Amino acid sequence: MGRPREFDEDTVLDAAVLCFWSRGYEATSIRDLIEKTGLTGASLYNAFGDKRALYRRALDHYVEGSIGERIRRCESMSPCEAVEAFFGDTLKRSLNDLDRKGCMLVNTALDVAPHDPDFREAVAAALARVEAFFLGSILQGQADGSITSAQTAEDLSRHLLGVLMGIRVLARVRPEKVLLEGVVRSALALLKFRGQPAKFTGQDDR
Repeated sequence: MGRPREFDEDTVLDAAVLCFWSRGYEATSIRDLIEKTGLTGASLYNAFGDKRALYRRALDHYVEGSIGERIRRCESMSPCEAVEAFFGDTLKRSLNDLDRKGCMLVNTALDVAPHDPDFREAVAAALARVEAFFLGSILQGQADGSITSAQTAEDLSRHLLGVLMGIRVLARVRPEKVLLEGVVRSALALLKFRGQPAKFTGQDDR
């Protein structure tokens, strides 16, 4: 039998996420990963494979801990509150991103996915998960009358996904509160929310 691992996998993946996220895939070296994770090169290869394989594991870890956690939290809310809270959290993350790292998923979509079919598929699956969350919320809202039925739920959910991606890219170069809130406010207005305008409250970044 092989020896049990002498490290916590989630802790190592957290460190790898931060390394890839801040530097990008190409600029991150094995030496960088060794330094940040505290593992030897042999341990990294034995546990995760090569740099590409580790990046894939780190991306999955990021998606589940960031986007997945956000969806799970918002799914317990009413349809309007769920969509508003999702964008509120995204705005807060973007505005608190002092290093302008952006979203690791979006960064992967722009930098890695165009040249790697496997990563293109992984990014597409994660975005489909977000779109499905929007679609489910909108369908519930249209059913209870809190969201307009003037446009199809499918079109509205696709529009929200596009706005979300645009915000994350825009925030890398213009992380301005008034600008980003204005983009979201206009998108939410299409849903014709009842009650108070969105306040854009959310959780701090990871």
